[in-house]
Amino acid sequence: MTTSTVEPVMAGAAPLSLLEKAAKVLSAFQSAGPRLTLTEVVQLSGIRRSSAHRILDQLVQLRWLEREGRDYRLGMGMLELGATASHHNRLRRAALPHLHALHESTGHLVHFTVLDGSEVVYLERIGGSDDSGVPSRAGGRQPAYCTASGKAILAFGEAAAVERVIRDGLRPRTPRTITRPESFRAELALVRERGVAFDHEEGHRNVFCVAAPLRGAGRAVAAISVCGHNVHRDLERIAPLVRGCARSVWRSMFGPGRQPERQVRPAGPGDAAGVSQPSMDNMMAWLRFSDWM
Repeated sequence: MTTSTVEPVMAGAAPLSLLEKAAKVLSAFQSAGPRLTLTEVVQLSGIRRSSAHRILDQLVQLRWLEREGRDYRLGMGMLELGATASHHNRLRRAALPHLHALHESTGHLVHFTVLDGSEVVYLERIGGSDDSGVPSRAGGRQPAYCTASGKAILAFGEAAAVERVIRDGLRPRTPRTITRPESFRAELALVRERGVAFDHEEGHRNVFCVAAPLRGAGRAVAAISVCGHNVHRDLERIAPLVRGCARSVWRSMFGPGRQPERQVRPAGPGDAAGVSQPSMDNMMAWLRFSDWM
């Protein structure tokens, strides 16, 4: 007669949810070797064997785990997720002192954002009590097409990302939102010429922003912006400060000796998957920064 592992449930405690069980299964790989069998996962997690088997299969389908014979190990999905979290944290640490200096010099709200799909994610928000009316928060999201940060990243990014944003829809947020695909593409071309992007009440009424991409000679990896209510008269004056802040952050990450920035040309029909080609030294610096080498 065989015995099965019984998931411990304390008196009065609710049964574990599927998410909690999956977390226990994944945590088993933190305290053991890189490869575990089903039996070892059951022993380390305390999850019933039948439940653990189903969860392992689902995690393999999601690419969070990989299976070789009877062994399981962390998959590319988990590695990519961990690398993204580490990358964003490193970006924020490198940028933080420069963001504070930008806030002090302009007196306005400063954002630090990255692109995730068709949205920008705020990694940092630096401002005072007077900026509480601007609807943003660290960890929050906004559509990329109607923010200065989103346009700054998209203008110096992959053509496929721009088309994805357009396919997802350019819905009007205010009367000034750019909603026509041809107008949006023309706006991004103008951003490439100016080196900065503007938001004139496109996402929220009475909110104006200017943003610069964080980049070297290749694609943008993030954006820095200054925003505020009724600051449209100051945006042209603030724009060089934002560009300078982005350059300072880039230098603090990769040091001096970078090649001068060049314009990223729009991807043409001959480009693989519509991706503009960064220089080799920029790609190597990016790989080192992302801890892939």
